Amino acid sequence: MNQAEISKKGDILIVDDTPNNLRLLSTLLQRQGYEVRSVLNGLMALKAAHSAPPDLILLDISMPEMNGYEVCQHLKASKLTREIPVIFISAYNEAMDKVKAFEVGGVDYIAKPFQWAEVLARVENQLKICSLQKQLQAQNEQLQQEIKERRRAEAALQTANLKLRGLANLDGLTGTANRRRFDEYLRIQWQHLQQDQWPLSLILSDVDYFKRYNDTYGHLAGDHCLRTVVQKLEQVLKEQEEVICRSSLIARYGGEEFAAILPKVDCTLAWKIAQEIRQAVHSLQIPHSQSEVQPYVTVSLGVSTVIPHPGLNPNDLIAWTDQALYEAKARGRDQAIAHSDSP
Repeated sequence: MNQAEISKKGDILIVDDTPNNLRLLSTLLQRQGYEVRSVLNGLMALKAAHSAPPDLILLDISMPEMNGYEVCQHLKASKLTREIPVIFISAYNEAMDKVKAFEVGGVDYIAKPFQWAEVLARVENQLKICSLQKQLQAQNEQLQQEIKERRRAEAALQTANLKLRGLANLDGLTGTANRRRFDEYLRIQWQHLQQDQWPLSLILSDVDYFKRYNDTYGHLAGDHCLRTVVQKLEQVLKEQEEVICRSSLIARYGGEEFAAILPKVDCTLAWKIAQEIRQAVHSLQIPHSQSEVQPYVTVSLGVSTVIPHPGLNPNDLIAWTDQALYEAKARGRDQAIAHSDSP
């Protein structure tokens, strides 16, 4: 039997102050293929176990200076050696001796004079149990690692899905909510406000003569213009946070059209906000030489307010607001019109 096979079968530490017992046990176990170390007292046993922890310890009880019970207690108190199985071998054969052996951490007890077959059977049994426990522990650790990795993967997937969902709801040019998000959010707010009978206001704004702006200054300038306008709209709503619900939403409704969903905002306040948006766009002073209303970029706005109820739906609010926007354009643009026929 080569050294690798011996190491694989088991490393056993024998502790006994009687040299003859050490020789007998060592010879028996070595012939069975075990790697064996022998020491004569408890202090040597503790040093040997800590320097190179064995797979199993055969421990005599009656030893000078430090008896087997004390040795076992020291072994079980150390993190490095507490898991090593200890089989007591002793001439003490009283029940209380055996009980104490188990109380201090022993896993088995062999009475002297021992039988070779019994020693081998108990040693093999404890090593098998220890091996199975190590396998189970390794499997549990692997399972815990797999659980951690799966949770990390699930968290990463959830984050990625949230990011994708967020991107799916954003307008690629302006970075604000897109039409898909507008439709979804308007429906959600409609359902919420219908339950509590709160008003819901909508503002639709359109950049005046935007096609002419693109034709004159180019599409890159047009894109920059739209981004600047939507930033100003968002700024106006942010400045109104003290008086309006923070769940308001700015969205790109169409090419040069933007919408503001204003939950719990009545018609008077909604029209006031629309006027502030119009003035804020004025303040940008973006040159527009082809506009028929001002030498700079302006917006026309339609405003509508409704208290949602089962007889209406979000499309009614959109239609009334769009009608108000159409009227603002018909009256010469660069103005806000509130729809007066909505409930």
